[in-house]
Amino acid sequence: MGVGFTTIMYGEESLLDGLADIGACRYDGVETSLGEIETVGADAFAEQLDAYDLDLYCTMGEWLETQGAADRIAAGAETAADLGAPYLGILPPHRGTTNDDDFERWLGEVCDAAADAGVTPVLHHHGGTKVEQLDEIEEWLDRGPDNLGLLWDSAHHYPYDPESADGDVSNGIRRFADDIEYVHLKDVAPGANFDDLVDAISAGEFKLDTVFLYYDAFTDLGEGVIDFGAVHEALDEIGYDGHITIEVENQNKPPAIHAKENLDYWWAITGQ
Repeated sequence: MGVGFTTIMYGEESLLDGLADIGACRYDGVETSLGEIETVGADAFAEQLDAYDLDLYCTMGEWLETQGAADRIAAGAETAADLGAPYLGILPPHRGTTNDDDFERWLGEVCDAAADAGVTPVLHHHGGTKVEQLDEIEEWLDRGPDNLGLLWDSAHHYPYDPESADGDVSNGIRRFADDIEYVHLKDVAPGANFDDLVDAISAGEFKLDTVFLYYDAFTDLGEGVIDFGAVHEALDEIGYDGHITIEVENQNKPPAIHAKENLDYWWAITGQ
């Protein structure tokens, strides 16, 4: 099991610098997107991974909302495999953009390509998408090919599980124990109207202020309500031995500071 950090705050132009920061903070691995790798070039990306002794855990595709997106993600499976990533990440369609038949077909195409490349496709349950509610996660894991696994995310589980109201999201880990292949950790600091925002995006009301305020609630580990001690215990209980990646999306300090502080927090939880 390794601990990784996402490159979200660095973006395409600063990706290689981001790998240097993440390596300097003593992470074991990284997660990035197919688009970011394409921008800097797979060879340059691989060289930087080697330079900072980092493994690539997951390459994320774009939102799976069109045939073109499905084709690009499927083609990216070979890139993921060539760079040593065990996982190919799948982001579900946003509410109201895609019918079930198209999504099921595209999901099958991506999973077939992942199987051919020797990587595991992981479905990222995500607020505001077709795979958001707990029963939707179960439905699409059942409807998807046998090689489809779950990318379980602490912050995206929290709003949709009544048992998580106090910040203990470990119910989600136990519920999906047989399907969890890969884990994202981030915290949530819900404001007074957070439930209304969740309801709005679940209904497909993607107004700018609604979406911004919803995502703005995601924060660094320890700065929200999620009980990461319970997360660690639950992962240990189910025998999870895969990678864990810390995903911080909202920047309010230099990215390297976010990376270091979040890893220190997780190490304090795990006793590493």
